Amino acid sequence: MVEEQLGPGRDITNARVLAAMLKVPRHEFVPPGIRPHAYDDSPLPIGHEQTISQPYIVAFMTEKLEPKPADRVLEVGTGSGYQAAVLAELVQEVYTIEIVEPLARRAEADLNRLGYTNVHVRAGDGYQGWPEAAPFDAIMVTCAPEDVPQPLTAQLKDGGRMIIPVGPMGNQQLVLLRKAGGRLQPHAVLPVSFVPMTGQARQGRD
Repeated sequence: MVEEQLGPGRDITNARVLAAMLKVPRHEFVPPGIRPHAYDDSPLPIGHEQTISQPYIVAFMTEKLEPKPADRVLEVGTGSGYQAAVLAELVQEVYTIEIVEPLARRAEADLNRLGYTNVHVRAGDGYQGWPEAAPFDAIMVTCAPEDVPQPLTAQLKDGGRMIIPVGPMGNQQLVLLRKAGGRLQPHAVLPVSFVPMTGQARQGRD
């Protein structure tokens, strides 16, 4: 998968990210019935109308986040737990939140089974982040709000990075934000299609 989908011809160049993608067993995070497709270059259904992102997007977002060994990272949208496992190979601690409780519990069980002791899983609405564990060196959001949630920007350290898909279905952009002097500097990096952020992010829009 790494050689075919992330190697020459694609723009993933960070050696640590490539090593993490090579190490994490993606098939352990997909339902048994679709494990033959676990290493396809495509998203896959994981139940509850959610998906595991395609490997390229996982690697791309991880690389853009510039993970460092001492970082504490917040992930919003645990899903299968695969992205959290990739981050766990690269940083000190991962705090990950999933609004669909059965997915959160399954991801937590799989991460524990695979020995990822530096990942903390919470079932809940990620719009509010994880205040008691803040601030974070980096934040990754794997579901799309229409606007960047203010609680997440408040929980990002000065000098920190956030990568987040923003916009309505059919018109989303993956945005990289850097916090400097208390202000966010956004940079659109890629058109994408993610499941919408639910919970508080949907209030007033339905």
